[in-house]
Amino acid sequence: MIEDKQRWNERYLDNPMPQEVSPLVEKYIEHAHVGQAIDIACGTGRNTHYLADLGFLVDAIDISDYALERVKNSSTINKIDADLDKYNLTPNKYDLIVNVNYLNRRLVSQMKDALKSGGVVMFETFIVAHGDFKMPTTNLDYLLRKNELLHSFIGLDVIYYEERIDTNLRGERIKVASIIAKKV
Repeated sequence: MIEDKQRWNERYLDNPMPQEVSPLVEKYIEHAHVGQAIDIACGTGRNTHYLADLGFLVDAIDISDYALERVKNSSTINKIDADLDKYNLTPNKYDLIVNVNYLNRRLVSQMKDALKSGGVVMFETFIVAHGDFKMPTTNLDYLLRKNELLHSFIGLDVIYYEERIDTNLRGERIKVASIIAKKV
């Protein structure tokens, strides 16, 4: 865990990270009931702060203590410094689960159970790409396969799903998958 924490701390120091709320979260937030939320791999809190400002009680979880120090101190934000390879989501706890630019298949399998009835998952991350696309890692364990995200949330009511070409902060072409789904 110490090596992972150090690696992520260095990544936040060395690489520009988005500061604005994820467009996916902002666009589809009206589908979620204000209540208990979790921002998985929250980073410096761009989505956490947005949710808290809307009235959500947010569990902001990340392994990077450097990133968590940049999350606002607030009575509506619960900062959790944890290794996501070992952390477990509490069943039937969340009205909203946000997971942007991070993939941990072990947690993906827990997300449906962690949602309350009517709860929404907002998930967006990178897909394996070939050709002139930039991949954030060469470790395929951290990249989705085509249609994998859609198949991961079978059983939920899919509001939106897309696999698309996008650009990162450095202007590099990347492939991304996004889903908004509700537990009914």
